[in-house]
Amino acid sequence: MSSALPTPCDRAHAEAVDGGSVRHPGWTIAATMLASSLAFVDGSVTNVALPAIGGDLHGGAAGLPWVINAYLLPLSALLLLGGAAGDHFGRRRVLIGGIMLFTLASIGCASAPTLPVLLAARALQGVGAAMLMPNSLGILGSSFKGEARGHAVGTWAAAGAIASALGPPFGGWLVGAVGWRAIFYLNIPIAAAAIATAWRYVEESAEGEGALDWRGAALATAALGTLIWALTLWSSRHQASVNTWLGLGGGVVLLVAFVLHERRLEGRAMMPLALFASRSFVGLTLLTFLLYGALGGLLVLLPYLLIVGGGYSPAQAGFALLPFSIVIGTASRLTGRLTALVGARWPLTLGPIITGLGFALLTRADPQAGYWTGVLPGIAVIALGMAGAVAPLTTTVLSSVDDRHTGTASGFNSAIARTGGLVATALASAVMVEHGTELAGAFHAAALLAACLAVAAGLTAFATLPRRDGG
Repeated sequence: MSSALPTPCDRAHAEAVDGGSVRHPGWTIAATMLASSLAFVDGSVTNVALPAIGGDLHGGAAGLPWVINAYLLPLSALLLLGGAAGDHFGRRRVLIGGIMLFTLASIGCASAPTLPVLLAARALQGVGAAMLMPNSLGILGSSFKGEARGHAVGTWAAAGAIASALGPPFGGWLVGAVGWRAIFYLNIPIAAAAIATAWRYVEESAEGEGALDWRGAALATAALGTLIWALTLWSSRHQASVNTWLGLGGGVVLLVAFVLHERRLEGRAMMPLALFASRSFVGLTLLTFLLYGALGGLLVLLPYLLIVGGGYSPAQAGFALLPFSIVIGTASRLTGRLTALVGARWPLTLGPIITGLGFALLTRADPQAGYWTGVLPGIAVIALGMAGAVAPLTTTVLSSVDDRHTGTASGFNSAIARTGGLVATALASAVMVEHGTELAGAFHAAALLAACLAVAAGLTAFATLPRRDGG
């Protein structure tokens, strides 16, 4: 689910782009909201559909995490390239192309006869999302300026939060009433409205700018894919085979090759290594990976536990997650004001630690017992802690690097958030292979691990961030 939520640096990326005036402001915002809602809704509803997909397509514990990861992998690896493609070919053009690819892939998902076909279609969805997400934000940034830009981005972020909140319960109802394939067919009318609105009202921007780092994107995708495959193989079998070690070693080699390639490109790189000269940026990158990794793993596993271990319907499991988005949406504004007074160091320290306490509460979760006492307290505390971390992360990433790198830094941090969820989902197989009481025990162990990761994220913020922003 973390992949479905608009990350703080999604918003920061839009705010970092220089803007101007626009002839159709309302329609421009509507087009970007419709486009990005495809990625938000699809990411959140798939979590509650995993048991149904596994039963219908005979997917085992090793295969089910790939329903999530086949989407997250290209999205994480190609997010920066998607933004660069918009700068080069035109943001509206790439946005519409991404929506069209996402829609065709959604039809492929809905009609997939086997799990491998579904995974291939999910990967194409991830490519489409990597095209439409950064360019929906880039269009907002180039179309508005000053207070108008803040209002536009705020409206976009609110729409993303609403879509993320409504996705699991509505998707769960669709899975129970119609079937899991309906969640992918739902994308077609939304995509048609987004394309029509963008074609008619959105002005082209940034055409001919920037360069494309195809080799860097290929190396990043290959490195992530190899590492995630190896981790999924290990977690599903509870042991490291020869193939696992070969995958891990190959992934590390590809990752090193990616870093060396980016180093040679210097300022033209997809991920300029100059960013890591900032101690705060390094700390924020580690914090984001740990925190969103913990969040992504647990919010994939919790619906699975409730449905498989507790007999919840998909709709009930979806509603079980609803308080998460409600608390974040309600509390984020308050923490944003607090950050303006005290700086980002303490909110980014205490927010993840509180999140860790929420994960610790989930070690008491019993899918056979009551939701109100066993599950809800943990979800509410996790959401409260995340609300304390999301808002300050936006401005802190921007202030941790110089003005030339603000857009790249925010985009990279957003990709790191999704990569954290990607790795966590790969490791989720270790829980999904269990049954009965062993499933609950494995979930509790995963919740404890997530608690440790979240607390480590908070301690990282305390150790690496200045006492005040920019200080």
